[in-house]
Amino acid sequence: MGKTIAEKILSRKSGQDVKAGDIVIADLDFVMGQDGTSPLAIKAFAEMQATKVFDPSRVAMVIDHSSPSPLEGVSELHRQMRVFAGEQGINLYDIGDGVCHQLMPEQGHVVPGDLVIGADSHTCTYGAINAFSTGVGSTDLAAGLVAGKLWFKVPETFKFILNGTLPAGVFSKDLILYLIGDVTADGATYMAAEYLGEAIDALSVEGRFTISNMAIEMGAKCGLMAADQKTVEWVKAHSRKEFEITNPDADAIYATVKEYDVSNLEPQIARPHTVDNVAPINQVSGTPIQQGVIGTCTNGRMEDLRIAAQILKGRKINKNTRLIVAPSSRQIMLQAMREGLLETFVEAGAAVVTPGCGPCVGTHNGVPSDGENVISTANRNFKGRMGNNRAFIYLGSPATVAASVLQGKITDPREYLV
Repeated sequence: MGKTIAEKILSRKSGQDVKAGDIVIADLDFVMGQDGTSPLAIKAFAEMQATKVFDPSRVAMVIDHSSPSPLEGVSELHRQMRVFAGEQGINLYDIGDGVCHQLMPEQGHVVPGDLVIGADSHTCTYGAINAFSTGVGSTDLAAGLVAGKLWFKVPETFKFILNGTLPAGVFSKDLILYLIGDVTADGATYMAAEYLGEAIDALSVEGRFTISNMAIEMGAKCGLMAADQKTVEWVKAHSRKEFEITNPDADAIYATVKEYDVSNLEPQIARPHTVDNVAPINQVSGTPIQQGVIGTCTNGRMEDLRIAAQILKGRKINKNTRLIVAPSSRQIMLQAMREGLLETFVEAGAAVVTPGCGPCVGTHNGVPSDGENVISTANRNFKGRMGNNRAFIYLGSPATVAASVLQGKITDPREYLV
């Protein structure tokens, strides 16, 4: 009987022949925590009376959510992480290095076929390069740090077959918003999402990261893609680790299969206050906005910045609108600097901030005021997500955000791109 990607990876990592529904204990290839979750994991690690992590080379902690620290209390949490990392000899990414979900694949820690846990819900991002990666709580993170293993329930798989070619001016962010709107926020709860088809094949690896990143927004445990030549080339450019491509069998059994033709897809917007409250852009065009955000673990990569800069170059943002740009890593910021993109953003009137989670998490860097509308490339728009539960967050692609801040209202980016 054939297996899905999730079943194959968990079979190999547990040393058993497993199927959906089985409970396994599996070996971990990498373990990650960020500054919102690592301090609690460090505390749990001590309470477990542990003294050493299982393998320092396979552990990383990232200071990205409140980076640089906005508060004295946060600074103490960062100090705890630095001390723990020094004692344990683990990888530490400090302020300005970037967002954890950009750094893990970019720095070569994650490769195809890996089993990865991270104490952050968007750890599912790495499924774009054929890894089973999933978010866990701080106590489970501590257990992984100690044992190098963790228990898993093998998930059923929801198969998305995406046919056709995305039209000009429509991007991977529009595609994943459309899928979430269709299946709803709990339509794939505790399932592995598998995305395949010619529309996925046509995407860059950067575009694929956007899709896998938001699998959690439909309730999925992970967002998996088969590995192709693009995957292999991207991974070899970023990692020296050996890897094992893990693609699904032709006769794999799926809990749910949905097939789409994306050839006529329009730009999509997630309206407040849920990610599945999605509409084509023509239903919300003209909505006034006071702030735009380009960045986050979903859309802060070079492809995203280039698209936004293409629209903003030689233009000025609306006088009643602010734009915040947060590159997803130090490497991305340096490359954007070399290409003149940061100059384009600053000349257009944007504020470029430290690589990291920036405004997305709501601790600093752009908390909106009461009643303000924000359009963001982030992955969540829950009430209070950006630090003010009386603000309204709309989600769209980098192109949509760039077009919208130029006009001070939600704007179809195809006016600038097509």
